[in-house]
Amino acid sequence: MSKSSRSQRERVFQYVVSHLDENCYPPTYDEIREAVGLSSRSHVDYYLKSLEADGYIQRIPRTPRGLRVVGREAGRAPAAFEVKVEGTIAAGSPLELADRSDQGIDLSPEIADPKKDLYALQVQGESMVDDLIADGDLVIVERQEETHRGQMAVVHLQDRNEATLKRVYAEEDRVRLQPAHPSMSPIYADARDVRVQGRVVAVIRQL
Repeated sequence: MSKSSRSQRERVFQYVVSHLDENCYPPTYDEIREAVGLSSRSHVDYYLKSLEADGYIQRIPRTPRGLRVVGREAGRAPAAFEVKVEGTIAAGSPLELADRSDQGIDLSPEIADPKKDLYALQVQGESMVDDLIADGDLVIVERQEETHRGQMAVVHLQDRNEATLKRVYAEEDRVRLQPAHPSMSPIYADARDVRVQGRVVAVIRQL
């Protein structure tokens, strides 16, 4: 590894440590990329893989904040907290809204921020597979009524009383709900009928 690469790797490590100290949970790959000024997620993966090989960090597969600084939590493991599973969400054609479930799932702060208003939904369908969300997975959702363009969100279509999981794009007087599947078309809805119910912050893979 060149001197410049070693310097970049050190910046990645220091950012992971500082983010963990400030927030009590690790950063995502995209947060690392933006903070350190790397051009792609593959560069982030390269430096994290090197840090893991040398024993500085551990990576937890299939979670967006799946990083642990070795020895950082020694003697003070982060406390788990419960998030309610409030039913199913369509990753395909929208589903009628159903009653909430009384089930819960235990999460650690490494996966999601316990200070946020969170809930979980079980995914039904394959429309978001290119975003690594498969049928049967659980999505962890932060409850909010607004979303940035292109953000993945739970959306309520009020005129149909249906809900779906898609990426959201406002287009003048309509909203495009974009799947992440090569053979599926977007859903277009009148902006007055679309209500965002939360943005996806984590995915729990059901094996």
